[in-house]
Amino acid sequence: MSSLESEYRLDYFEENDFERKECVSCGAHFWTRDHDRETCGEPPCDEYSFIGDPGFAESHTMEEMREEFLSFFEENDHTRIDPYPVAANRWRDDVLLTQASIYDFQPLVTSGETPPPANPLCISQPCIRMQDIDNVGKTGRHTMAFEMMAHHAFNAREEVGDEYAYEGEVYWKDETVQYCDEFFESLGANVEEITYIEDPWVGGGNAGPAIEVIYKGAELATLVFMSMEQDPDGEYELKDGNRYSPMDTYIVDTGYGLERWTWMSQGTPTVYEAVYPDMIAFLKENAGVDHTDEEEELVHRAAKLAGAMDIDEAEDMQTARSDIAGRLDADPEELTALMRPLEDIYAIADHCRTLAYMFGDGIVPSNVGTGYLSRMVLRRTKRLVDNVGVDAPLDELVDMQAKRLGYENRDTIRDIVRTEERKYRETLERGGRRVRQLAEEFAEKGEPIPTKELIELYDSHGIQPDMVQEIADERDVDVEIPDDFYSLVAARHDTPQQAETTTERDERLSDLPETERLYYDDQERTEFEAVVLDVFEREEGYDVVLDQTMFYPEGGGQPADHGHLSSEDGSVEVTDVQRRDGVILHRTTDDPGKGEFVRGQVDIERRRSLMQHHTATHIVGYAAREVVGDHVRQAGAQKGVERSRFDVTHYERLTREQVEEIERVANRLVRDNIPVKQEWPDRNDAQEKYGFDLYQGGIPPGEQIRLIQVADDIQACGGTHVRRTGDIGAIKILTTEPVQDGVERIVFAAGDAAIRATQETENHLRDAAEVLDVNPEDVPDTAERFFTEWKERGKQIDRLKQELAEARAAADAEEIDIGGTPAVVQRLDTDTDELRATATALSEDGKVAVLGSGAGGSAQFVVSVPDGVGINAGEVVGELAGMVGGGGGGPADFAQGGGPNADDLDEALDEAPGVLRNVLNA
Repeated sequence: MSSLESEYRLDYFEENDFERKECVSCGAHFWTRDHDRETCGEPPCDEYSFIGDPGFAESHTMEEMREEFLSFFEENDHTRIDPYPVAANRWRDDVLLTQASIYDFQPLVTSGETPPPANPLCISQPCIRMQDIDNVGKTGRHTMAFEMMAHHAFNAREEVGDEYAYEGEVYWKDETVQYCDEFFESLGANVEEITYIEDPWVGGGNAGPAIEVIYKGAELATLVFMSMEQDPDGEYELKDGNRYSPMDTYIVDTGYGLERWTWMSQGTPTVYEAVYPDMIAFLKENAGVDHTDEEEELVHRAAKLAGAMDIDEAEDMQTARSDIAGRLDADPEELTALMRPLEDIYAIADHCRTLAYMFGDGIVPSNVGTGYLSRMVLRRTKRLVDNVGVDAPLDELVDMQAKRLGYENRDTIRDIVRTEERKYRETLERGGRRVRQLAEEFAEKGEPIPTKELIELYDSHGIQPDMVQEIADERDVDVEIPDDFYSLVAARHDTPQQAETTTERDERLSDLPETERLYYDDQERTEFEAVVLDVFEREEGYDVVLDQTMFYPEGGGQPADHGHLSSEDGSVEVTDVQRRDGVILHRTTDDPGKGEFVRGQVDIERRRSLMQHHTATHIVGYAAREVVGDHVRQAGAQKGVERSRFDVTHYERLTREQVEEIERVANRLVRDNIPVKQEWPDRNDAQEKYGFDLYQGGIPPGEQIRLIQVADDIQACGGTHVRRTGDIGAIKILTTEPVQDGVERIVFAAGDAAIRATQETENHLRDAAEVLDVNPEDVPDTAERFFTEWKERGKQIDRLKQELAEARAAADAEEIDIGGTPAVVQRLDTDTDELRATATALSEDGKVAVLGSGAGGSAQFVVSVPDGVGINAGEVVGELAGMVGGGGGGPADFAQGGGPNADDLDEALDEAPGVLRNVLNA
């Protein structure tokens, strides 16, 4: 008996003749009006019974079903709110993608720190769940991209008073189940067939009773009652093994799958025909997938049993498919050949929708975070498209979904897809060599290529597991490909990297009041008076807490102010300023004395330069979006006194022309001398008015947030800024460089620092002109001419080295016989390039070459073996390099290596003939 059993004994169940039962198949407890029912209704305990027999009175499109849901809850006093982006890291820093509607309100609303935008509310929230990627197409019901229709109510227990941003109870479990029942009835469902399965929910330190709502074999909704928090002394022990206690807030967290409700209304073989009818038809025709009436009938019958293909439940996919074939009296291989192309087509349609959501909401492909996940989906989609034989361009397929979803940045979306496809082709060319090498390694070991190697190949080179399988088959090597491969890959990247923090806490510090921040009242002011509330002695100096301060603490990429604190007894230097839970700590060189009255003086030149650079950061970001596109978002920033850096998301390198245009747009804003505005609106009002682009530089806490507006650029920001853009003076972009794939760094200087940087560049140009003995304007042409001449000389040197190598190879070097093959063992104290060239020339002449060099103070070996000779060059180099204290290796035909003991080189070469014979005999 569940420790939460009493939580499910609802008055609504008792009043409406529900009975609690235990499923005879899986053992789950559920509630039903049908007193004769023995199973819970969920696959594999029951099959889909609505396929060909829709569960609602009328057929609905997704748009119609969404409106039915939202209108129903609006009529029941819920406020409809607009959906959030699929990139949840736009408003929170603990997750990457939006996986449920409750993500929109975590952690600030669910914790009670800020109020929700409405209470109660309803929403239809686009979501992406990467963990479902391997099930898409197979089960008939899983989609990686989906809309979670939901209604939420945020409650706080009466005894906690007004400690939270909302208070009292809006509604709870009975009303939630009643709403669910009534919504089913409004659509003409047979409520006798609905089962409510008990399934406690846990996640992120919270928990609560939850109910899965099953109708005709499909899970259509989940009703979660988030009401507990993790507590080692809690009264409830749940399925994760942890104990929980009731928390002060308790929240109705429901999820109604829009796609499944639409599917239920249509009764199509799978959810994909209901959700993507036009695209499925297009893909089937394009790929030449056409079934006879007999095959269509078999597909229809298999679809009813497809729930058994769930990777999370089945033993493995092959066994699950065979079981289905057995129940259909069909041949497993014939059924697989029939279903595989269809499953690929279903997945392509779903993945293209996922990509449209991602790129439409501003995600840019990269090697980390949401960028990595989008790249993974795109590459898998490309592989599926190629496998099934669809010849339509991938950017067109993604655009079909982007158009249906109403995105306005469709040209950018298509450009991103085309660019990623090109990068993928280049990556595959490089990665294929690594796969062949890996296959040879495991062929020699007589072992299968393990899953961890497959994941590493995918992470590093984008190599899909079936491509590894093809190459491995050529070498008779087995490959371990798990059914949930892509879920395993996604799990590596599905959580943002959390920076390690070591925040020191003093008990005295927690008792101090928050420091009054004067720098927001007048950012130009640099003098103030204050009282020293406390002083903390540290290893390096002292941390001084004042009742109020003009010193800006480090934060948001802006360094701290410096300056002095003066009293009647003297002056102390302020070298750093930090904020800890509202208390501002001033690091000083000496103790000014607790209780002293002090006068603060901020370093005005440093403050002014930091203000100029911080406002310039906003302007450069605005200019980059104007020039490059709205997908550009801040990926990091660091303001400085002499220069600042601003990292932006972009799928290509910034061109010189784009950089020059960004600089022109930025300086035009400076010349326009427009005001830099500051306001403190309610968070929900700000989000509704401006969207989540507000949070370019991070997510501030609190009900009110500080907004900085420069022209049309509006951001939540806690930094200090100039009053008007003209106060910046000038902005000079110094360099741009790729930080990582998908992120470009713009380094710039503002104000006097921009002038100094320009002068420094001019001085470098004049110095170069003096060295070249030309006028500054002639430096580029002269440098190009010198570079061309230098390259030609390098080529000439390479030609001479090659000729020398060939001459040495043709010379009468002493040869030895190794199993009927001539071999040359020789010491040539020259560089590695010449060694390689000579060895290659010898092997092309049919001779085994073992060459050594002591140039540079270390021993180097190169071994080259002609085709058809049974000597492994890598093994030879490995033994010789070991004699000189080092190592080396390579493929069988050519290898190199060495070690630090050059004095042992000659002795090692003396041993080379014996080594060659041993390797040949082996």
